[in-house]
Amino acid sequence: MRSTIPLNCMIMDIISASYIISSATYKQCPPADKAEYAFIGRSNVGKSSLINLITGQTNLAKTSATPGKTKLINHFEVISSTGKEKRNKPLKWNIADLPGYGYASTVSQKSRNNWKNMIESYIRKRENLVCLFVLIDSRHSPQAIDLEFVNQLGEWAVPFVLVFTKTDKSKPGAVKRHVDEFLQAMLKTWEAVPKYFLTSALEKDGKKEILDYIGELNGSFSMN
Repeated sequence: MRSTIPLNCMIMDIISASYIISSATYKQCPPADKAEYAFIGRSNVGKSSLINLITGQTNLAKTSATPGKTKLINHFEVISSTGKEKRNKPLKWNIADLPGYGYASTVSQKSRNNWKNMIESYIRKRENLVCLFVLIDSRHSPQAIDLEFVNQLGEWAVPFVLVFTKTDKSKPGAVKRHVDEFLQAMLKTWEAVPKYFLTSALEKDGKKEILDYIGELNGSFSMN
């Protein structure tokens, strides 16, 4: 079952992270036997860079200047320990790198539909998905496609948090304005805004906060 309430705060150290498999459907994904965290956002939002940042790798998730490069569900296994209890047995958990929900203009309508169906099936049916990290480009004012996506997650009752990326690309005042604008836009349809993080792959901002949060969720995860 999915767990949404953190119980124990853990200081996490990443021991290793490795690629597992790329899947065309959620049914081809690895066994749902450990906590899983999926990352998604519009094309070119910095998803691969963020995954590499939090895992401490330089090329685990492949980055590309070409929007829409990720076409499959890419799974990675992470092994971590807690800083306070290094004698504890290392914990294994998964990261899923999902295709973007904003598609390149060169992609056919059939491919777009296939990706859309693949993403929806994974998000709604993946039993061990603990939390979906929705990436938002902090350089821009609220985009309709991002707001539509998070509203859809609300209808599906999928637990998610927001990650505002590329905060080093704009002045702090502009970043704050865009974040505030997005949260205010959400409040038009939401009673409260979800938890959110500010990140920069270049400056390594947000890494500790995201890992701390995953550590909390790992502490409360269980499969019945």
